[in-house]
Amino acid sequence: MKRTHLPLNGLRVLDAAARHLSFTRAADELAVTPAAVGQQIRALEDMLGVVLFRRTPKGLELTDEASAGLDSLRSGFLQFEDAVEAMQASQSSHNFTIAVPRDFAEKWLHHRLADFARDNPDVRFSLVSGDHDIDFTEANLDIAFRLADGPGDLEGVPIGSAEFITVAAPDGPKDWISWPGCSYRKSEDEVEEAVMQVADAGLALQAAIAGFGQCSVPLLLAQNDIDKGRLVAIDEPRASTRRYWLVAPTPQWRQKKVKALVAALSGQ
Repeated sequence: MKRTHLPLNGLRVLDAAARHLSFTRAADELAVTPAAVGQQIRALEDMLGVVLFRRTPKGLELTDEASAGLDSLRSGFLQFEDAVEAMQASQSSHNFTIAVPRDFAEKWLHHRLADFARDNPDVRFSLVSGDHDIDFTEANLDIAFRLADGPGDLEGVPIGSAEFITVAAPDGPKDWISWPGCSYRKSEDEVEEAVMQVADAGLALQAAIAGFGQCSVPLLLAQNDIDKGRLVAIDEPRASTRRYWLVAPTPQWRQKKVKALVAALSGQ
């Protein structure tokens, strides 16, 4: 069944003006000008084909036509509020679906989610493998992590620094370990073939720890292994255009539960 178009802005103005019996006080409540209130009322009167207010020596009065509809109008607005609260209730859901690269989850995310879960014992996480083409709606995602130049057309915050570093096991060989984010080492006069090719930076780090050689990875992923002495830095951190981003489309980004998780993970 086709629904009648409802002039919701005009009806909202009518409700406020009827409660105050004053366009000025209604304008204050709605944060608009009295002239804007008058325009909305006139437009509503034209649409409905009835007069809603009269000006009398005592002030503004409702017409019988306006009075006849007010109870139903206010009941309708209460139902609207209930509907909005019901939709927002899902924001308090404790379930999160997160798309994340495996190596980033292992090296950085897991223990931070554990910290968040200790402070929020009702939360539940579902981690899925993510790439840049994943559909948030189809995958029912709340947020995603990406190694990228920026958030693209999504909302996002950067995680960690935009730096790469070359690392190897202490006294490890100089052979090169490549992964799709860094396939080879290139200096002014050389390109070195890789002794091992792996699927991601996490596997490159594990190969380096095992003594296969050295690799260039995001500093964020290597820092813990460097701090614990499993790896040593071969050079100084280098600035990169790529860094990890926590991203989501605007509707997800605005959710209360997502805001809380983003704040916890990004330190905001």
